[in-house]
Amino acid sequence: MSDAIAFSAFVQTDRFSPRSFLVGLLVIAVLVVVTWGVSVRRRDVSIVDSLWPLLFLAAAATYRATVPHPGERASLVLLLVGLWALRLAAYLTWRNWGEPEDRRYRAIRSRNEPGFAFKSLYLIFGLQGVLAWIISLPLLAAIAAPAALNVLDYVGSALWGLGFGFEAVADWQLARFKSVAEHRDRVMDGGLWRYTRHPNYFGDFCVWWGLYLIALAAGGWWSIVGPLLMSVLLLRVSGVALLEKDIGERRPAYREYVLRTNAFFPGAPRRSVHGGSRLA
Repeated sequence: MSDAIAFSAFVQTDRFSPRSFLVGLLVIAVLVVVTWGVSVRRRDVSIVDSLWPLLFLAAAATYRATVPHPGERASLVLLLVGLWALRLAAYLTWRNWGEPEDRRYRAIRSRNEPGFAFKSLYLIFGLQGVLAWIISLPLLAAIAAPAALNVLDYVGSALWGLGFGFEAVADWQLARFKSVAEHRDRVMDGGLWRYTRHPNYFGDFCVWWGLYLIALAAGGWWSIVGPLLMSVLLLRVSGVALLEKDIGERRPAYREYVLRTNAFFPGAPRRSVHGGSRLA
């Protein structure tokens, strides 16, 4: 009985608003279905990449608008999520514009024909919507809590800033590298890519653990499931593991890059017998 009373008291506090969380799911679902419809018309599900960061911005804005008494962190969190989401969505849209469907999605399409147009609603769009909803828990915790700002908020904001900068610079360096025709068959191992094979994913990692620290400062310790899930996705599912599954076979030079460069967390390059390309 005491456990039931404690849980009831928890869900009624300003730290967790079931109604706001469910409304967030509804908003995410609407965006997912609309974007899925566009993808069916275009026969290209790659647009889900641009949608992904915007789902978090939509969730944060919904929580800000629907929690009974938004705390001091509401504007801060909305600003941080907005900057991250809009930059990433704009970059991914620019990168994919005019390109054919991403090879990852073409592989999924080929495995799920016939009927992939409908199947993609739950295999790709619906799945990403549910994942974004769960990962957004720290946003709800931070926005809804009435606790005053403290030093952990500044630590979290600093970690978010490190991640945001790391990801943005890494994306810019890679785009600049790829814009040079002579680099077509070479491996990008300059700039931040010299210290980690996936600096953009490491940046995302820092962004979400920074947002969690802000939620933690507000008492939202329970929202740790959000950054933990994001970390698993980045390291074991759709991030590093998926991208490197067969890249060594497709690009032999990448095998040498793997031998001298950390996969995720930045570190000094290891000694290598052969030299590699550098950022032009």
